[in-house]
Amino acid sequence: MHRPMEGVRVLEVAQFTFVPAAGAVLADWGADVIKIEHAERGDAQRGLVRVLGYEAASAGSSFYPIMEGPNRGKRSVGLALENPAARGALEELIRRSDVFLTNLLPESRARLRIEVEDVRAINPDIIYVRGSGFGLRGAESDKGGYDSTAFWARGGSAVGVTQPGSERMSRMPSGAYGDSIGGMTIAGGIAAALYSRATTGEPSIVDVSLLGVGAWATQFTVNLALLTGGPLPVQTPPRYGSATNPLIGAYRTADGRWLELSMLQPGRYWPEFCRLAGRGELADDERFDTTEKLMANAAPAAAIVAEIIAARPFSDWVEILGKGEGQWAAAQNAWEVGQDPSLRANGLIASVLDADGVRRELVANPVQFDETPVTLTRGPQFAEHTDEVMAELGITGDALLRLKLDGAVT
Repeated sequence: MHRPMEGVRVLEVAQFTFVPAAGAVLADWGADVIKIEHAERGDAQRGLVRVLGYEAASAGSSFYPIMEGPNRGKRSVGLALENPAARGALEELIRRSDVFLTNLLPESRARLRIEVEDVRAINPDIIYVRGSGFGLRGAESDKGGYDSTAFWARGGSAVGVTQPGSERMSRMPSGAYGDSIGGMTIAGGIAAALYSRATTGEPSIVDVSLLGVGAWATQFTVNLALLTGGPLPVQTPPRYGSATNPLIGAYRTADGRWLELSMLQPGRYWPEFCRLAGRGELADDERFDTTEKLMANAAPAAAIVAEIIAARPFSDWVEILGKGEGQWAAAQNAWEVGQDPSLRANGLIASVLDADGVRRELVANPVQFDETPVTLTRGPQFAEHTDEVMAELGITGDALLRLKLDGAVT
């Protein structure tokens, strides 16, 4: 399998999911990603025992999905960056790396002497990458952020999916939702920066903010608001269908499941839907027998569609609609996504062997090269590769022992 990042070394000084997820994607693509963790505490995300109310790991298992997802394929080194004795090892790692990747706040970067000028003084050719909550400039440049705040709330998604008059704001549909999207974005930026360095010889500084990724995700409505010069009017969509198309939107089945219809050409797909549903006479109904009439009478047509779909269970509709050409999808829960036949056919649910020798599965990043699914390796245990990486730097024996006794390395 072609792994386009083979030969690239990434030095990651980051924690949680936003930014580490970028390192995981680069590792999937073949990069050697060395993750620097605090010499005593490790990545703070290792301390999360419950996520969204769920246990983060199975009892007695070392497999910790919240760490495996954004850290698979990396090597972990426990290095006390605040300890002067660790500086030599850090500088040697910087010297040997192509990319320096961090999400530490400006104050921490300055204190640890890992700002751009510090890192470039050691390796002038390194690509320096920062992930932030709110960007490099402005009054909030030194402010921390999570995807729930910077991406979801500030970026417009929360308001976009919260119904007018609701007593509760809609939450992100998954943990690390914006973080994962942001990590993929950073990985793309790094790929572009590596290409630029290869063609021009000039290294780049890459910046990606969660707020910027959030605004990009909602750009359609943000751009409309900018065009109109103010907030968009609150829209109350029809209960079923759209104003001009009954084959758009969500419909509930007899057993309480949801189907999403997205047949953007109502005149083309209406006869097919009616036939599949066993209501062929509706295609000849004088209210719906032309595209213009169907669009003009979308509301009564949508009410009929809702009644038809509500009469049968979800499994029936999956089979029925699967026989047609119109576009639709089942609304799936997390387990169903993990079993999705198209994801599995394309290798996007990937096998990985955990530290205990147990075969597990993870979602693969969505990019494939040469029509070949990615091969995943597990995430590292805390500081698992410290001795290995130190040996590569020529730090062994008494020298390594002194660093450990000084608390510089784990």
